[in-house]
Formats: sequence, structure tokens, C-alpha cells
Amino acid sequence: MYGTRICPYCRMAELLLEQKGVRPEKILVDADPAQREHMVRITGRTTVPQIFIGATHVGGYSDLAALDRAGRLDTLLQAPA
Repeated sequence: MYGTRICPYCRMAELLLEQKGVRPEKILVDADPAQREHMVRITGRTTVPQIFIGATHVGGYSDLAALDRAGRLDTLLQAPA
């Protein structure tokens, strides 16, 4: 999960994933401008969080929450990496 130290949506995404038993790996783009450039290059987005589950780019917090509401997040989390 690409994020920043002060982003409330990053924290909400982290909490949702932790409720699912997943501790996300955090890449802090505010601490490393090269990581921000990499995030933009691979996602085409400039906002955080940018969440990946395995190789799947989920998107931001709203996308993650929508997957959960649709009942598809658990399946994605259980898929082999």
C-alpha cells in the first residue's frame, strides 16, 4: 500500500485490511519521492492510498471499501499470490 504518514484514507484502508487479518506493507511516498514517482508510473494516479493485493491494483480506499461491500474483498485476499 502506497501512502503517506498523515493521510486519513491511508489509515482507514489500513484499518479495514487489519480487520480482515491482513497487515499491509506500507510504502511511504512522503518519505521517498522516488517511490511516489514509481507509484504514479505503475498506477497512473497521484493520490494515496494506492492499494495492491498481490499483483492486483485495487485503487484507493473507496475502491477497497466498495470491494468489501460487494463481498469480493475476502475472495481477493484469499487468492494465491
